[in-house]
Amino acid sequence: MSPDIVRSRLERLRGLAAESGVSAVLVSPGPDLRYLTGYDAVPLERLTLLVVPASGDPVLFAPHLEELAAVASPVGGAGIPVVTWRETEDPYALVAGQLGSVSSVALDNHMWAEKVLRLGEAMPTVEQLLAGALIDRMRMVKDDAEIAALTRAAAAIDRVHAQVPHLLRAGRTEREVGADIAERILAEGHVTVDFVIVASGPNGASPHHEVSDRVLQSGDAVVVDIGGMMPDGYRSDCTRTYAIGDPGEEFLAAFAVLKQAQEKSVEQVRPGVSCASVDSAGRDHLAQAGLADLFIHRTGHGIGLETHEAPYIVEGNDLPLQVGMAFSVEPGFYRAGQYGARIEDIVIVGEAGPIVLNHQPRDLVVVS
Repeated sequence: MSPDIVRSRLERLRGLAAESGVSAVLVSPGPDLRYLTGYDAVPLERLTLLVVPASGDPVLFAPHLEELAAVASPVGGAGIPVVTWRETEDPYALVAGQLGSVSSVALDNHMWAEKVLRLGEAMPTVEQLLAGALIDRMRMVKDDAEIAALTRAAAAIDRVHAQVPHLLRAGRTEREVGADIAERILAEGHVTVDFVIVASGPNGASPHHEVSDRVLQSGDAVVVDIGGMMPDGYRSDCTRTYAIGDPGEEFLAAFAVLKQAQEKSVEQVRPGVSCASVDSAGRDHLAQAGLADLFIHRTGHGIGLETHEAPYIVEGNDLPLQVGMAFSVEPGFYRAGQYGARIEDIVIVGEAGPIVLNHQPRDLVVVS
């Protein structure tokens, strides 16, 4: 991350804090810190904390043994001061002293409870708020570099899905197939495997089933939902549904409706429409076919440095879409004890409509 981007993001956060009346934003290691500074700090019991005052310059507090790593990161390149503390010092008191007399602080949403409580003890009269309301506004709208990163991640996971039909056959277990897929996720450029779902037959009715020792059988529908992290921290997430032989007329008819529902939700994506309207476009189509009760989760979630982040594509979320937002569109149906299906793509909100990042065929892939 360039120093200019770091300074720009911190300046914007400082402005948002001032607008909201928050005295300072405090950010611990995690995706928010990486987004704001490019520093992928290791989360430890020792306190590392970015302090961004609404008025004043940002400072990074870090353990003395992490000083070289912090300074070598984009934090140092952007000229952000790194204040270190030694093992016998109280870093929470140092943070309180740096902030001085403030009325409120906004803490990143993923901060460990221990750190939240100790900051509260060090600043007992200071109101603690969640920083997500501020930082999410920034992270939801991707810049060109982030869109390029997500595009690379989507292409990498597409290459894995292209190999899945060769791994599915009756007689293998979900666990065996999942291990093969995990190897390919890494081979195609990811640095970590975030999840591998191989949900066959009745296991497909559980949206977050992972893998089991169930043996794949002829006639099974198989939901394969996979994703990982690329070297730059950005994530992939894509689901396709496969069948081993003939899954039956009932399933095939429902899947044809699902494919249309996913298309309708994607077509709804454009600037100014609400997140809820993207959800309802596909959900209403499933309802017309009597499948509404089998679609048991939201239509999508934002994606970036986390697999699940804002915005959420769900009923009741009236947030208008903006150019640059990135999220999944993944309707499904789940019949307990029998089967399930899901189709998922990552979509960017473009000036003229949806930009779909995943390009593997969405039709049911039947393997022998």
